[in-house]
Amino acid sequence: MRKILSLVLLLALLVVPSFAQDDMEPTIAEIVVASTEAEEPEFTTLLTAVTLADESILEALSDEEAEFTVFAPTDAAFAALAEALGEEEFNAVLEDTEFLTDILLYHVLDGAVFSGDVVELLDENMGEFEVETLLGDYITVAGNVEDGITINDANLVLEMVDIEASNGVIHVIDAVLVPAELPTIAEIVVASTEAEEPEFTTLLAAVGLADPAVLEALSDEEAELTVFAPTDAAFAALAEALGEETFNAILEDTDALTGILLYHVLGSEVYSEDVVGLLEENDGEFTVVTLSGEEITVAGNVEDGITINDANLILELVDIEASNGVIHVIDAVLVPMGEEE
Repeated sequence: MRKILSLVLLLALLVVPSFAQDDMEPTIAEIVVASTEAEEPEFTTLLTAVTLADESILEALSDEEAEFTVFAPTDAAFAALAEALGEEEFNAVLEDTEFLTDILLYHVLDGAVFSGDVVELLDENMGEFEVETLLGDYITVAGNVEDGITINDANLVLEMVDIEASNGVIHVIDAVLVPAELPTIAEIVVASTEAEEPEFTTLLAAVGLADPAVLEALSDEEAELTVFAPTDAAFAALAEALGEETFNAILEDTDALTGILLYHVLGSEVYSEDVVGLLEENDGEFTVVTLSGEEITVAGNVEDGITINDANLILELVDIEASNGVIHVIDAVLVPMGEEE
């Protein structure tokens, strides 16, 4: 590993000649800029992308007080992506400020993680671990020094790691990391029914039997929803409590079923940390209006458990992110007051 670090130190001196006379290390942004002026530039397209993205990216990489880890794709990596996508679609990505910003954030970690830290984490985690990026999505680091280390589908260029900056560290990779588009809430529910241990088979059936507006809302890419999703076991418990005949009658009553499903949905994104914060601010209990127009009561705390009406929030299954909101799994079906009789 020391041999690699020595090569990197030499590389850093070659890549950033304009700073060789200074005692102060350049920022990550300055290193990227300087590399484009080198005899063999590496980060020309990366610099272009940074300037086309939201200005907060350049501000962050220039911030002397920050500390980041950047997985920096080479010009060849961007060229390979352009070839894979086609020139027209690649240019469309460069012109889409929001998506381009997401791509760049997907290459950045909060905090400086050096190659030695990476190797240690791989050893501790049987050769693979995940780490959260500034985008909020996770990347997978796998492999070892002997056979190579990958960041998702990109190879870490081991001769070009640990390029130190005043505000973090750069590691060079040979491919662009593109965050996968999150599925919609509806797509997550469908996909879960095809899993080895399906969770939402009855929920999906109920959505299919309800007013089409429910499925449309859960499929709407522009929506921002929170869904408290009852498991199959939750629906089975309700069927047992009501009796099979009454339960089936509800499934056949489009209006009643639609009301029940909308009673599980909020019209905004509320993550578990938001719930905990609201509970602390409101002495352990608060109410919130659902899309059915009726209120549900959230109570409790992380230590003793959190309830949504009479259902328990399954704390190991919260914050399931979708492109149009978030899902929290609960162990009982929420039934509006008018449907309890």
